[in-house]
Amino acid sequence: MTTPEPSRARMSIGEVLGHLRAEFSDITISKIRYLETEGLVEPERTPSGYRKFSHGDLDRLQYVLRLQRDRFLPLKVIRQKLDDLDRGLVPDDEVDAIRVPRVVLADDGYPTADSLRQSRTELRLTRAELLRAADVSEEMLDEMEQHGLVTRRTPTSPYDGSALVVARCVAELAAFGLEPRHLRAFRASADREIGMFDQVVSPLQRQRDPGGAEETVRNLAALSVRLHTTLVKQGLRHRD
Repeated sequence: MTTPEPSRARMSIGEVLGHLRAEFSDITISKIRYLETEGLVEPERTPSGYRKFSHGDLDRLQYVLRLQRDRFLPLKVIRQKLDDLDRGLVPDDEVDAIRVPRVVLADDGYPTADSLRQSRTELRLTRAELLRAADVSEEMLDEMEQHGLVTRRTPTSPYDGSALVVARCVAELAAFGLEPRHLRAFRASADREIGMFDQVVSPLQRQRDPGGAEETVRNLAALSVRLHTTLVKQGLRHRD
């Protein structure tokens, strides 16, 4: 869930107009209200009904106005591009590119607890988009789902960024002759680790400290990945 910005970070429509006029000299309050009516920006409203814009709203308005000015795009096309951005897709002049979730690494190259933090903009892909982005076949994706490597919340839910990363990894492993059925041990191992972490944080959950529980799980997971990676490196070194 996105953390709300503090009230001091919110701007009135007049303040937004002042920011926009530095680049769009002909912008008016009526135009901003029109874009809001068209659903391209959704500022918060105070109990008195006044609009309060975030910096994200300002960025969104600048994006819309640039597409209108520089590319003469109709609002229908701009609305689709905004929807793509909201789903974590990155529009490109030639083809809509899909941004792979970024992994936060420590100075030593290992994942950190922040690597396990949920992104504010969660990637949401259709099946066709996942197939194209991961460059896998329908049959390959079916196998990944059959063996629990790629999952989604419900059968009709979109695929998230984790599904994309897993699908790409499995596809690359397939080039070495490892099929999804060979990788079930990874799913089973991950599930065992998650069960172990749940036992550790259950006291925090009983204390109704969800924030502390989530932070503890992320730290445990980062340490687990670090340990696993180190043991694999150690095992490879002993083979020499």
